[in-house]
Amino acid sequence: MSFYLEETCNIPFNFAYAKLAEDVIAFCLSHENFPYEAEVNLTLTDNEEIHRINLEYRQIDRPTDVLSFPMLSYEKAGDFSFLEEESEDDFNPDTGEVMLGDIIISVDKVLEQAQSYGHSPKREFAFLIVHSMLHLFGYDHIDPKDAAIMEPKQKQILEEMHIVRD
Repeated sequence: MSFYLEETCNIPFNFAYAKLAEDVIAFCLSHENFPYEAEVNLTLTDNEEIHRINLEYRQIDRPTDVLSFPMLSYEKAGDFSFLEEESEDDFNPDTGEVMLGDIIISVDKVLEQAQSYGHSPKREFAFLIVHSMLHLFGYDHIDPKDAAIMEPKQKQILEEMHIVRD
């Protein structure tokens, strides 16, 4: 697995966030039985920058906690069989890894939401990565039927990693 981290703002976390991010991503890949080596990009930014990106790509004029930009197109969430027939465009020619996509997290929102929900920034950060990884696997939560699949998966992954609300 290749994990690339970019920081565009000050990161005031009091935990090893790069290691946690890499561990959560690796666990999600394993949990969902992703059959290939993968490449994931994570950018940590502030509310101002994620607001700009949210407006540009989603036409939503406000900051958000996390944005996911999947590189793959799924017929069915969590079904990776299409990669066997896919063109080479889904694979990094230098590494042979599947390019899953990009995750952008607002550090400001991690801190705000951790306080608002009454748990640690570490738990909120891990949750947002799990949430986004599931998006990179094709899951969604807009439709209640889809949310009924995605939301329990989030909870299960966090529980299995022993990352619980504290």
